[in-house]
Amino acid sequence: MKRLRGAMLGIAGIVLLGVLWEAYKALAPANGVAINGLTVLPRTSDAAMPHLSTMLQRALDPVSSVPGSAPLWAAVLQASAFTLSVAAVGWLVGVIVGLVIATIMQRFRTAESALLPWVVLSQTVPLIALAPLVKRWGTFVHLGAFDWQDWMSVALIASYLAFFPVSIGALRGFSSPERAHLDLMRAYGVGWWRTHLRLRVPASVPYLVPALRLAAANAVIGTVVAEVSIGLSGGVGRMIIDFAQTGSSDPAKQWAPIFGAVIVGLVAAGAVVLIGLALGKYRRNEVPA
Repeated sequence: MKRLRGAMLGIAGIVLLGVLWEAYKALAPANGVAINGLTVLPRTSDAAMPHLSTMLQRALDPVSSVPGSAPLWAAVLQASAFTLSVAAVGWLVGVIVGLVIATIMQRFRTAESALLPWVVLSQTVPLIALAPLVKRWGTFVHLGAFDWQDWMSVALIASYLAFFPVSIGALRGFSSPERAHLDLMRAYGVGWWRTHLRLRVPASVPYLVPALRLAAANAVIGTVVAEVSIGLSGGVGRMIIDFAQTGSSDPAKQWAPIFGAVIVGLVAAGAVVLIGLALGKYRRNEVPA
């Protein structure tokens, strides 16, 4: 019943957003709300804010007038799958790197003092400025027949955002066992590595699962932004830019990839929920990220 209640609340939230959209469009002025010349609420004209029914109808139509063009929803779904696959690679790499960094920081107090400030400082670098540099550096990577691809740069940016919450959450989790439990492991002569696997890792699950959810959201955001900055075609990030060019003549079309990005985020969050269900017996007293 608890899971069903959560699903119903999620559906109710989506319906409520749709109701608020249509209510704002019906009540707010077409030019939006401005205070002292500064627009504080968006415009509600059909060009800026189409009706939901209009966007739904446009999603069923072909992408363009070219004969044989696929329906808009199919093109967006294909682009969303591409973005999701790149985000999944970035998330997986970020999780591995975050766990390794957290393990090193927990094992060596000097490493924690040296690495933790840099881990926090890494998140202050503007992502939109970092992405072109990563693409540039990737052009110099050549290992035999292996050549660096643009999607790898996007995945690297996604992992850059994903590793931070995992490293912080895992470090908190690895340090959470009580002193009595650690003393018991020492009394039995259990080494550090076995203590880490048998005690610290299970104890970190209540801290790690929320961090994985946050890392999944960061990976999706990083992927979409990096697709725009790098110019990687095939994903919803680049599709948002391409469709925005026809926003004045076909306003409903430009909203389709935005909804595709939302779907990618929901799928990523749902995947982490499944991981959490598999680790349910360790999730006592879960701690927010």
